[in-house]
Amino acid sequence: MIAIIDYGLGNVRAFANVYRNLNIPVIIAKKEEDLQEAIKILLPGVGAFDYAMQRLNDSGMREMIDQKVLDEKTPVLGICVGMQMMAKKSEEGVLPGLGWIDGEVKKFNLPAGLSAMRIPHMGWNTIQPIHSNGLLMGLDKESRFYFLHSYYFKCSNSSHAIATTNYEGEFESAVNCNNVYGVQFHPEKSHQWGIRLLENFSKL
Repeated sequence: MIAIIDYGLGNVRAFANVYRNLNIPVIIAKKEEDLQEAIKILLPGVGAFDYAMQRLNDSGMREMIDQKVLDEKTPVLGICVGMQMMAKKSEEGVLPGLGWIDGEVKKFNLPAGLSAMRIPHMGWNTIQPIHSNGLLMGLDKESRFYFLHSYYFKCSNSSHAIATTNYEGEFESAVNCNNVYGVQFHPEKSHQWGIRLLENFSKL
């Protein structure tokens, strides 16, 4: 059973629909009890870092999620801001992150002379896998994903980055440390490539 965390942010039903179309059992988790039988966890997120962290902290599920991820080593996949929340902190806010992966969330610092309209990074872009990883099985540099963000995840340990994307310079667009996975893009909006990634996660 894959539990999709519903704390009021993210395209929860879009993820559920992908998994149901793949005949993969899924539950939309709104309370601790919904997480009891989860063998995988999906953490979506959109919007500002502090707002997302506060919503998760207030959801009543934070303690159980930490237990599943940190103690039981349940695989978890963070999406967009859900990935950024896995860092220790963000330049966008003041609240501490989940701290599941050692790293920080930083704002894009594009070279002088580029139009401010280029932030956020929005639209289709490719990824460059840099480590063999089950999450990216069957995906390569020709795979395209939908992005919408102004901040990016920077791992303290470069070996935790499993894919990069070029946007006036490379940034880490997919990360993995033990049972914790994150992607900056939106697989639920990324057609066959996103479906493949979500299916891969179900098989980890």
